[in-house]
Amino acid sequence: MIMPRGSNQLLLPVNPFFIALSLLLALGFNLLPVGRQPAMPDLLALALVFWNVHQPRRVGVGLAFVFGLLMDVHQGALLGQHALAYTLLSFVAITIHRRLLWFGVVEQALQILPVFFAAHGVALAVRMLAGGMFPGWSLLLAPVFEALLWPLASLLLLAPQRRAPDPDQNRPL
Repeated sequence: MIMPRGSNQLLLPVNPFFIALSLLLALGFNLLPVGRQPAMPDLLALALVFWNVHQPRRVGVGLAFVFGLLMDVHQGALLGQHALAYTLLSFVAITIHRRLLWFGVVEQALQILPVFFAAHGVALAVRMLAGGMFPGWSLLLAPVFEALLWPLASLLLLAPQRRAPDPDQNRPL
């Protein structure tokens, strides 16, 4: 098997409970009562995109839709606003996941930045079409923060899958 350039070691299989735990923790962080700040990064969107890229068969568009509905209910937003944004975000992430994995985490962050901008743009468009107020230009900072958090998310979420260095020189892997 040819190894992608972005990864320098083989990873162990991912534990489905770890995926669920990371998504629930990201949802819990989004549910914290910190007020409505447009520049706040959406950690649930970040976690969804990460798992869509790394495990597209386990975390799909349907799960993104459900999490989007939960965020809509929590924020009192138009029902479907976050669901549509998360669904489109997941669809694009699953579409580009094979190409994205060939790059290092910094290049991945640069390539995923327009996807985050598009998701926030869709959510803003739905909000504005429903008669909502414009939250301000600081909304443009949220996708930038999410892209800046991509390397940290990659480091933390792939940590349980990394193999310990094996000193045995007779094993090829």
